[in-house]
Amino acid sequence: MKILIIGGTGTISSAITRQLAAEGHDLWLLNRGNRSNEVPENVRQVICDINDETEVLRQLAGAQFDAVCEFIGYVPAQVERDLRLFRGRTRQYVYISSASAYNKPAASHVITEGTTLANPYWLYSRNKIACEELLMHEYRENGFPVTIVRPSHTYCERAVPLSVHGPRGSWQVLQRMLDGKPIIVHGDGSSLWTLTWNEDFARGFIGLLGNPKAIGEAFQIMSDESLTWDQIYASVAVALGREFHPCHVASDFIVSTSPKEWDFEGNLLGDKSVSVVFDCTKLKRAVPGFQATVRFDEGVRRCVAYLLAHPESQILDPDFDAWCDRVVEAQEKAKKSLA
Repeated sequence: MKILIIGGTGTISSAITRQLAAEGHDLWLLNRGNRSNEVPENVRQVICDINDETEVLRQLAGAQFDAVCEFIGYVPAQVERDLRLFRGRTRQYVYISSASAYNKPAASHVITEGTTLANPYWLYSRNKIACEELLMHEYRENGFPVTIVRPSHTYCERAVPLSVHGPRGSWQVLQRMLDGKPIIVHGDGSSLWTLTWNEDFARGFIGLLGNPKAIGEAFQIMSDESLTWDQIYASVAVALGREFHPCHVASDFIVSTSPKEWDFEGNLLGDKSVSVVFDCTKLKRAVPGFQATVRFDEGVRRCVAYLLAHPESQILDPDFDAWCDRVVEAQEKAKKSLA
């Protein structure tokens, strides 16, 4: 197949790029070229700003595609731009939405593609919903060949996926574990979450490309493994060879005591604090044989090994560390004053 990926070097799309290249597809990447050294040699790179529509059309030079995959479209204006660029030029347009678009909390903790889309806590999710609605309108009214994909928490070796960390990433949480300090976990640590290794996600995604059952449909792609957040954090501690010392803090307390720009309202109340179990039956019907195979305890060992071998990835966040210390201290004082 002839496939264009808009993006192609991110956490999710990099695994898809590698697998498609290994399978010998005619693969094109359209991005700014910031990670060109990571792109396989048999992949054609179109290096430009996709918002420069004239330049994009010049570089594509009338090319037609079997699939165009949009990984960096966050607001309706970007989808409208893609409609101008690719209407009539692709047999399938795959839009990467987000499982955070599902209602929070949903009527049932078991989430399917039919679960209502609504998120009052996170503008990011509401924009994804608006993009989906625009694309489905184009499909219904004009036959635009859209497929919508909703990932949840997909990760790779470059970062450990956690729920409470600062703007500089999750390494500071790992550093706190290495230092034997308490680790803030939202709620009581018992809500359920799903984490998906990016190479597992890629196999499900690629199975939708060129698939006639995927046109006009939405699919969620994730592992069948559901873990509590305490289990997730404990797995990280085991990978580090350290003890896990949880400090459970209510999500709304975290939101109200943290800097607004850290956006815990969206990331927690609008996503990770809600217990969910994803049902991927629809995907497995469309892509027979799909199965995520990397358990989180294995995936996080890969992450920790990578981070320990790459000191440049160990980005400290002293502001987040100090905030954690204050929250832990305040909670301990409150316990003692009420004891």
